Amino acid sequence: MAIELKSLSKSYHGQNVVNDVSLSIAKGQFTAFIGPNGAGKSTVLGMMSRLIQPDVGQVLLDSQDLYTMQGAEIAKKMAILKQSNHTELRLSIEDLVAFGRFPYSKGRLTSVDRQKIDQSICYMDLNELRHRQLSELSGGQRQRAYIAMVLAQDTDYILLDEPLNNLDMKHSAQIMRVLKDLARHHGKSIIVVIHDINFASVYADQIIAMKAGQLAYVGSPQQIMNERILKEIFDFHIPIQEVNQHKLGLYFIS
Repeated sequence: MAIELKSLSKSYHGQNVVNDVSLSIAKGQFTAFIGPNGAGKSTVLGMMSRLIQPDVGQVLLDSQDLYTMQGAEIAKKMAILKQSNHTELRLSIEDLVAFGRFPYSKGRLTSVDRQKIDQSICYMDLNELRHRQLSELSGGQRQRAYIAMVLAQDTDYILLDEPLNNLDMKHSAQIMRVLKDLARHHGKSIIVVIHDINFASVYADQIIAMKAGQLAYVGSPQQIMNERILKEIFDFHIPIQEVNQHKLGLYFIS
């Protein structure tokens, strides 16, 4: 297994946010975390990326204890996009994306670094905006720029917390297609926290459902997109309809 979580727990002010989560995530697949607000999804992702220290438990990355690894070593294996990204620095999109190459370049960009930067900017459909300042961008454009930075890091593991925030339908679908392509054709391990269960159903190989800080269900989209299971997770009835062999939840008419 690429990533193994062993009995992870985390509490804040005496309240359990994540309670005894054990989980294995296979290499080279697209994994989506779903669940209601407060389920513990982002906290698990934070512990998985060493942004949050667990109270109890262990995270193994390629059989190594993540919390004993050097930061520089992790940065060449794992990239993380947090839910909130704000910078007051005057940076262009190209400058921001170049930060993704820092674990390799240490600030001195090579031709390989520039190729990765160009590729990531094009992936996110930002080439015409590459010299624009972040402060001049819409929320959606800025989000795509941050995702491009993560892609430029070119790691085996890409963790994204709500990557579709502020994005319209076109760019949400575009990003999900890019992430799916990275998993399917480039062997990347993609792990996302996502609210839209239909994006998870269409693009993920595995869905991990959480509720009240615990694992509720782990399975394929075909297994998890089930009216009984979704009602148990989200506490309301979500009709399911199959379209082009994908199960979609009609939560907007439930």
